[in-house]
Amino acid sequence: MRQVTYSMNTSLDGYIEGPDGGIAWSVPDDEVFATHLAEIRGVGVHLLGRPLYETMLYWEDADEDRDLSEAEREWRTLWMALPKVVFSRTLSEVRGENTRLASGTLDEEIAQLRSEPGDGDIAIGGATLAAQVAALDLIDEYRLMIHPVLVGGGRPYFAQAGRQVGLELVGTRTFDSGVVQLRHRVRH
Repeated sequence: MRQVTYSMNTSLDGYIEGPDGGIAWSVPDDEVFATHLAEIRGVGVHLLGRPLYETMLYWEDADEDRDLSEAEREWRTLWMALPKVVFSRTLSEVRGENTRLASGTLDEEIAQLRSEPGDGDIAIGGATLAAQVAALDLIDEYRLMIHPVLVGGGRPYFAQAGRQVGLELVGTRTFDSGVVQLRHRVRH
């Protein structure tokens, strides 16, 4: 059965974006970007909330950007081929290759995706969507890329849901840039 993963960049003080909505502090160096590439190769479908979907629309037209590195071009190729499901209360349509609006609830969509044949994780993108999936107790693994910066507020990686979740450390990696990757599996 496919596992559900939540993977995002976060500041050391636990935010995915700063108070002004900025994420420039989380732009990865080549070593970290290579890890993101390896991770996306293991994804079978990506679930996104509206804000992240709108951010990721950049990659739809990025083939016209002559300044992209080879790694960024590879990312774009992988991202474009990846099936994506967007959860939104405000969008009536989405654009992009292999992208569709969710037709069911979160638990229905995830149950359907888990039951379908296929390889790769069900990746969750976006803190608000991840909080909703976590509240349903459907996340199997948390993957954090912790950047060595304190942003002092903004959108948190972990939503305050008022519940405790036991985790088991399954992997760590420290990059030359000071970024630390942590992987924790949920204890059931």
